[in-house]
Amino acid sequence: MTEAGSGKREGAPDRDVLPASRLPLPREGRLLAVDWGVKRIGLAISDPTQTIAQPLGTLTRRAGRRFPMGQLKQHLDREHPVGVVVGLPLDEQGGEGPAARDARASGALIARKTGLPLAYWDERMSTARALKDGGADARAMADALAATIILQTFLDGRRS
Repeated sequence: MTEAGSGKREGAPDRDVLPASRLPLPREGRLLAVDWGVKRIGLAISDPTQTIAQPLGTLTRRAGRRFPMGQLKQHLDREHPVGVVVGLPLDEQGGEGPAARDARASGALIARKTGLPLAYWDERMSTARALKDGGADARAMADALAATIILQTFLDGRRS
C-alpha cells in the first residue's frame, strides 16, 4: 500500500491514507502518530523498522489555545521521527466535519514547523477501542492508546 492508496483489508473497515504532503513517509525510521483532541492529544511512536507502535504520551491543550508545539517538540527532539501520521476523525459515512478540519489544521502546522512528511489516517473508533482494550488504566491512557492503535493500523495496512 502506498500513502496515496487504499488500506483496505478483508473483514476490516475501509481505511484510507490521505497524503498531507508531497513527500512520502519513509519506509524506515520511527514514525510518530498524533491522535488529535480538543483537550488532549495522544502520541505514539513506532520502532525503527515500523513494525510495532507503542504509546508515547499525551499533550495537554489549554482551553482555547493552539496546538501545543512546544510540548510536541520535546518528544520530537527525544524520538527523532522521520514522519508523522495524524489521526483523522471522520464521521460514520467517512465525511469530514469540524473535528477533521481541526485535525488537518494541526497536521499542517506540524508539517510546516517540523518539515517532516505527514499523512492522515482514518481514526474512526480508535478511542473507543482503546478504552475497551486498555483494561483498568484505559481512561488515564486513552489518548496515547488511541494514537497507538492509529499508528499500528497504519503500519499493518502499509505492509499488506
